[in-house]
Amino acid sequence: MKNSRLPKTDSIKKLAEFWDSYDLTDFGDELEEVAEPVFVRSTTIKVPLETHDAEAVERMAQAKGVSPEQLSRSKKVL
Repeated sequence: MKNSRLPKTDSIKKLAEFWDSYDLTDFGDELEEVAEPVFVRSTTIKVPLETHDAEAVERMAQAKGVSPEQLSRSKKVL
């Protein structure tokens, strides 16, 4: 069996860079069909905020250089 040319990484950035350079049809002999989902989406919830609270979250996220979603998921908010 020959070595796979497919990347062995979970990094979305590295995978995107790889697939920007290659075509899926170049790897037909290495692909296999899977029955179960490979990527499972997380559950999304909506939290209504007052306008001033939403603006405060936006400012905090911008100050930390992250998205409001990333800020809300972080364990260290302050």
